[in-house]
Amino acid sequence: MAPRANWKGFLRLSLVTCPVALYPATSDTEKVSFNQINRKTGHRIKYLKVDAETGDEVTSEDIVKGYKVDTDTYIEVTKDELDDIALDSTHTIEIDEFVPKADIDNRYLIRPYYLVPDGKVGHDAYAVIRETIRSMDKVAIGRVVLTNREHIIALEPLESGLMGTLLRYPYEVRSEKEYFDDIQDVKLTRDMLDLAKHIVEKKSGAFEPELFEDHYETALIDLINKKRSGMPITAKAAPKTGGNVINLMDALKKSLASEKEAAPAAKVARETAKETAKETVKGKKPKKRVEGQREMLLPISGKGGKDAAAKTAPKEATKKADKPVRAKKAG
Repeated sequence: MAPRANWKGFLRLSLVTCPVALYPATSDTEKVSFNQINRKTGHRIKYLKVDAETGDEVTSEDIVKGYKVDTDTYIEVTKDELDDIALDSTHTIEIDEFVPKADIDNRYLIRPYYLVPDGKVGHDAYAVIRETIRSMDKVAIGRVVLTNREHIIALEPLESGLMGTLLRYPYEVRSEKEYFDDIQDVKLTRDMLDLAKHIVEKKSGAFEPELFEDHYETALIDLINKKRSGMPITAKAAPKTGGNVINLMDALKKSLASEKEAAPAAKVARETAKETAKETVKGKKPKKRVEGQREMLLPISGKGGKDAAAKTAPKEATKKADKPVRAKKAG
């Protein structure tokens, strides 16, 4: 199911306007998430909104926004008052200027969105704005209101559409000087730098995000599947440290030697992953299925759900896993 638009309104460049919708370009829904549960009952924990002084629960209609000015003093601001100061950018992304992409400091980047035409009209105006930005090889800077706050948004062409990236305001970015001022000015020898460059060359490659693996997420899924199947959980051995190498030159030499040994195996692994990714994109059945995080979890219910889980473990182990599954459903 397609995600719901975070914002709908108009994109405007001077007198050229078109209706658009803003969609999130990223998602965390595929990640494993946890609920807090009562250890004794297995039921989910819920939080109530209560008065800090009386401890009484407060209904939603009695909750308003307040700005703290003193220990126990707040300035109350109502929804109507906030609506009265609504900005023009609530309904329109007005392009204010065009800047070189290289001028945007990465620290100002927050999150990406996809900006698409909303409905069947306005595609021609949308295309004019998109191709104007593309032809100038610049980024369009505008403003948009999300969750009642105005944000700066940078727009750039992405294939047949536009990608918008929210930007931070200067007051949100900390100066590096308070962190970097105490870093010592170290003089490095040419040999050290040459060795470090060789290590970098061994590790160099193209940016291919489809080859990235979230090792922690994979470990979480493995842990959940083992617990559901009643398999024993063994403590993981502590990772080995880098040893007692104190001399920097020795560390660089050992690093280069280990990279040379690992290079052939790493190359084969990359080529296999690339081939799998290509076959998946082409719609062919890959030799080894690239699974989504949710698909890697054992089924909980539905056709063949319990049977599939039962086949993965002995009967006794499956019985042990039944209780936590029911407790999860109860929540």
